[in-house]
Order: sequence, then C-alpha cells, then structure tokens
Amino acid sequence: MVLQSVPRTLLRDRAHAAIRDAIVAGEIEPGAVVRDAEIAERLGLSRAPVREAFARLVDEGLLESKPQSYTRVTPLIARDVRDAAAVVGAMHELVTRVAVPRLREPDVELMRAANERFDTAVRAGDVDGALRADDELHDVLVRVSGNRAAAATAARYTPLIRRLERQRFGEGGACRSAGLHDRLIEACAAKDPDEAVRVTTEIWRGLEELADMPDVSDVFEVPDVP
Repeated sequence: MVLQSVPRTLLRDRAHAAIRDAIVAGEIEPGAVVRDAEIAERLGLSRAPVREAFARLVDEGLLESKPQSYTRVTPLIARDVRDAAAVVGAMHELVTRVAVPRLREPDVELMRAANERFDTAVRAGDVDGALRADDELHDVLVRVSGNRAAAATAARYTPLIRRLERQRFGEGGACRSAGLHDRLIEACAAKDPDEAVRVTTEIWRGLEELADMPDVSDVFEVPDVP
C-alpha cells in the first residue's frame, strides 16, 4: 500500500483525498481492512482527521464499516457503479446544457488541449494520465456552468466509477477513444447545447455499460472480518 505523508493543513480533506486516491488506484484493494492508527502513521497525521476521512468515505460508498469490528474497502459491485454513472451522467448533462451557451473560445481551447492529453495518454497506456485529462476536459463545463450542487454531486460519486475504469484499463481493456470528446468539443464550439448533451449522454451511458462487462458481479461478497 503506497500512501505519502501530507502537509498539516486541511488535514481532514487531505486525508480524505489521499485515502480515496489510494482506493481508486487499487493500492488499497477491495475487501482490505483499513485501520485508522496505521493509516494515520503512514500519512503522518493524528488519528482524528483519518477517522473523519473514514466517515466521509463510508458515506461516499468507498468504505464500509461495522461498528466495533472493522472498516474495509467496499467491493466492486456492478449495480453500484451503474447507479453512480447514471447520477454523475445526469449532473454532466445538466452542466453541459447550462455551460455551452456561456463558453468562450479560451474555454473550448482548454477542452481541446485536455483531449489531446487524453488521446496521448490512451495511446501510451497511461491510465492515470487519461483519467486525469478526462476530468480536466469535463471540469471546464462544470466550472463554466457555475452549478456548485451538480459539481459536488459529481465529485462525490465519480470515484466509484473511476475505480472500475482504472481496473478495466489497467487490465488492458479498451479505453473509450478521443472521438466522443471531439464530437462534444465541436458541439460546444458551435454553441449547440442539444448536440453537446446528446454526446454527453452517450459518454456516460458507455460508463454504465462498463459495469455490465464480465467479472464485475452484482452479488460479489467480501467475507466477514472476525
């Protein structure tokens, strides 16, 4: 398990981000028990911010806890990923419809640059780089929309999807091409919110379908921890 120490500012948020990223990256595997004392030592923190981070990650569906017994990483369950993708997709459709009429040329150029990084990363097999560039592209629309509620909802549930994406692509699975992004960007440049929303729907529907591929179970169970 690879976890790096974090500066002693915004400790709860930084602990949350570090643990979340380790789970999404697969450094802490599904079913793994996590202990606040151990994680706190690895991060160079006290146990209090780590416990707060654990509580937030339980609420977000990345951890599950049995009082007085254990806290562990949740398994990858298809229905959970499908549900998360449906919710995140709806938020992106909302922000896209609002943002497209407001986009300026520099915003579109930022999207183009992010898509170039995405395509380069996909071709190089750089999973982390591809997912980071994908986030950067869609974040332009989220930012321009100004919808903080939609942004917060998407941020809450996206890690559940990213965990499966990273596993799939890390195993050599096919990553969606930059072509859909190209269509989205062209719709944005043309100030066509209807087409931009259609493409956005197609993008996120593909992520829902990713959960239906073999080896992601709807009934996968992790044995109880004694």
